[in-house]
Amino acid sequence: MSEIAYCKIHPAIGIARVGNGDEFFYAPESPDEKPKEPGSYKDTNSTARIKRQAARFRVYGYDEHDQVIGEVLDGDGATVEWTAHLANTKAAWYRFTIALDIPEAQRLDKDGYGRRNPDLARDALRIDPGPRTIQGRSQGDTQHQFNGTLPADGANVPVYLGELRTDERGRLVVLGGRGASASFTTPTSELTTFGNNDGWHDDVSDGPVTATVTVNGKQVDVRPSWVVVAPPNYAPDVKGIVTLHDLLYDLFVQGGTLPFPHTISFSEHVEPLLLRFSRHQWVNAGFAAEFGWRGPNDFCSADLAAELGSNEPQYKELRRRVYYQMRDYDRDGLSPLPWPWLYGDAMSTPARSPRQYGRLTATLEQILELWVAGTFDDTTRYQTYTSLQDAPVGLQPGLLDRAALEYCLADAFHPGCEVTWPIRHDTLYSEPFRIRHRTDGRPGPDYGDYLPPGRALSVTGPLHEQGPGDLTRWMGLPWQTDTASCRAGYELRENIGPRYSPYLPTFWPARVPNHVLTQEDFDTVTYASGSDEERQRAFENRAVWYRFLDPDKKKGMQDMISMWPKLGVVESHPYPVGDGMFPQEVLVESAPDPSLPPVPDDQNLVNVHVAEAGAPEAEDTHIEQVNRTAARKVAENTEFEEGQISAGYIAKTDPFGNRG
Repeated sequence: MSEIAYCKIHPAIGIARVGNGDEFFYAPESPDEKPKEPGSYKDTNSTARIKRQAARFRVYGYDEHDQVIGEVLDGDGATVEWTAHLANTKAAWYRFTIALDIPEAQRLDKDGYGRRNPDLARDALRIDPGPRTIQGRSQGDTQHQFNGTLPADGANVPVYLGELRTDERGRLVVLGGRGASASFTTPTSELTTFGNNDGWHDDVSDGPVTATVTVNGKQVDVRPSWVVVAPPNYAPDVKGIVTLHDLLYDLFVQGGTLPFPHTISFSEHVEPLLLRFSRHQWVNAGFAAEFGWRGPNDFCSADLAAELGSNEPQYKELRRRVYYQMRDYDRDGLSPLPWPWLYGDAMSTPARSPRQYGRLTATLEQILELWVAGTFDDTTRYQTYTSLQDAPVGLQPGLLDRAALEYCLADAFHPGCEVTWPIRHDTLYSEPFRIRHRTDGRPGPDYGDYLPPGRALSVTGPLHEQGPGDLTRWMGLPWQTDTASCRAGYELRENIGPRYSPYLPTFWPARVPNHVLTQEDFDTVTYASGSDEERQRAFENRAVWYRFLDPDKKKGMQDMISMWPKLGVVESHPYPVGDGMFPQEVLVESAPDPSLPPVPDDQNLVNVHVAEAGAPEAEDTHIEQVNRTAARKVAENTEFEEGQISAGYIAKTDPFGNRG
């Protein structure tokens, strides 16, 4: 074996997720892992306890030519001592209104750049238990827990952010918090908005992962990693249209750090993107109608895939038709029709910017242009690995890096699901996918009472070396209010008319579903003796995933604080009948907890912003009256009924429309 010149920790960015269960599972370690068995995401015999997703880290040795030698494990002539440092600094950071690196951010009011909890000391708002170190195999006890406190308001609230363990081979296992969010003030602060609730904390976190490695008694240089503890993934087998890996790969390709693919392969570069559109059929009814089973653009269809995957000239117009559906800001303006049907970084109601909607990365666009031209390999099948152990050791580090990011989202950074807009700035990185560490362990600079774009993007701003809690501090506080608020088909009440769709555009359905196939309907689908009409009707029905939340948006956000582990998880099931009526794989919502209120499938289907008259400063009775009036007017002017309509004020509908 070649001598180890240095080591790297992989994945470069690991993703753990909160959960209130006693059990846990490992985050994906290959981009093409097989779906887990139904029931894998909640504790055994519990529909109210969601498992934590653990991030597992490995050390790989490299030779002087940067070639992978193999994994370095504790024991057998080597020692691996791990250190990680989780922190949550959300309450001490600035409000999230919009991504600060887009032109629209220049048009915010001053308060849009202000601090959260502006009247409290910053040090009193950081939850930082300090680093923890662990070594050996199958280790982990209370001394490896991240037990912090939030001293704000004199309460010294205890907050558990997670813990370190090692697996049976001595690899690092990071578990995050329990999903607990609460007010730390007396009296309890109200939840008033999707992203900036003063007086509240949650237990997501992030921070550096390092290791001290000796091989045959000699200490070896180790390039460190990072861990992000994010909210739960309620659709773990659905990838976003543009994944976080797509975004960062584009960042490094466009910046010249990584090369553009030498040869474009349909199997490797194009087909996976198209299939992600069709996989969204299980989390959004609008995508199901267009891209779903036997829909007009069912990219899972073998016949359609054969034509799109051929570089023969007779299929060029078919390829072009698909590519031309993709959004182009200069061509499409404010139109909601181009693909993908996802909200973007500048989402507001009413729409005022082309960035109201998301689009593909520049690298994906270049790939599709070559595909349309027929300049691609249409014969070679891309080698996939359903488990990391099946892959050659030289490929394993890259698979780990990619898998962690491919199951995270890039759009929309409003603020996002796992991380937000700073992640797309190359100043954060020491090399592709590897976060640059602030080594002194101290909080970064204080940027004053306001953090406008010029300061945020400057050479002295926060987009350089990162410390514990720095990636997640930009996210919604608490995460449940953001998750509860980001749905589909948002409109002002006066804009809803005959061309309104309650399904599209949408936020984040690959992590937070909009519309799902219920277990009850799936049971009907698989009842082979039932009538074809009844089975087809059950298959086409989609229930609103958020249906259990109160239709009043403010109350619905409060509901999410306690209901989040009781909601269903969209899981993969085989279709067992074998009659060809339905896909061989069907994604189904697991049974929600029976303690949730009995509600119709279509409750909260329609999502309506009320005017600023319904803002949190108003009297509760006035807010309820405004919301009821909005729901009644929508029902009077459309096909929808009041029971389907969720109305309320969750943020200023147009944060930048009154300036510039």
